[in-house]
Amino acid sequence: MSAIPDLSAARRIAEVFQHAWLEAPIGDLESALRDHTAPDYHWRGSRPLYEKDNLSAACREALEPLRHAFHPLKRREYISISGLNDADGGKSVWTCSLGHLSGPFVSEWLGFLPTQQLVQLRYAEFQKIEGDQVAETALLFDQGDFLRQIGLDPFPHQLGARHVFPPPWKAGRRDCGLEVAQETADLVNRMIEDLDLLNKTGNDTCPPEYLARSWHDDMAWYGPAGIGAMMTIPLYQAQHQYPFRQGLSNKQYHGHVARIADGDYAAFFGWPNLSNSPREGYLGLPASDIRGEMRIVDVYRRDRDKLAENWVIIDLPHYFASFGIDLLEQARAAQNRD
Repeated sequence: MSAIPDLSAARRIAEVFQHAWLEAPIGDLESALRDHTAPDYHWRGSRPLYEKDNLSAACREALEPLRHAFHPLKRREYISISGLNDADGGKSVWTCSLGHLSGPFVSEWLGFLPTQQLVQLRYAEFQKIEGDQVAETALLFDQGDFLRQIGLDPFPHQLGARHVFPPPWKAGRRDCGLEVAQETADLVNRMIEDLDLLNKTGNDTCPPEYLARSWHDDMAWYGPAGIGAMMTIPLYQAQHQYPFRQGLSNKQYHGHVARIADGDYAAFFGWPNLSNSPREGYLGLPASDIRGEMRIVDVYRRDRDKLAENWVIIDLPHYFASFGIDLLEQARAAQNRD
């Protein structure tokens, strides 16, 4: 039997890498990261950054422009976990960091003009750890919330609360051993199976009791701009689950690149997680037979035997682009007009 890796050590390796890309001099960023990354390092990011197949491209096209735009840039981390990847049968080790990257918007980013005001970028950053190096990174932002903060809200009619993306109500356990992590993973997987069954049966209005199998009644769901945040199962269903399920068709689940659990926490992302087609009106989209990709991050905290909190980032600009709608270009045009 192969030895179980030191998962807390994996998190420390990720933290060193994350500190380096955030704090190293911008002109020396690539050299500062070189010793921390594998030779075949691969980077993923939200639209329009997408995939970079080497460290040089990741620094030049993604990290350096981000550091220039928001200066100084600081990390406010809410959750940091590490675990064996359930998506590949535990063959790889991943970490996840969730929170805000905060800084004044002082230089152009993604074609948007700086506002000279503080911006808080909702982020989730995953790292695949091999030995003592980072082999892969996925850094996803809530781009819709970024646009809202600079006065270019692409989703003025969202149902849930705006700008709510807080730390956990209370600290969950980490580093409790594989047995506790497996209990959390099993709970999340049962919840996913329940939702996938709804996809297969076409039941878009399940009763609250169905969700209560895996969620606390006072659960909190912190969704992306366009959907928003809500609390309690009935409000979650009214403000997200029912509109989501009734507003989309042709749902297909694709699985995850990484799915980990650590103590009371779990996290995953897919590339994509699922695909579907909008019916008329969902998020303002026209009806379409095209299947759009949803690249989603979910981070969970369980409390005893049920899930209590869920932080969600969806790359909605990428999803909208599937239907020929460029949210970022529309926002840039609106900013230029103003």
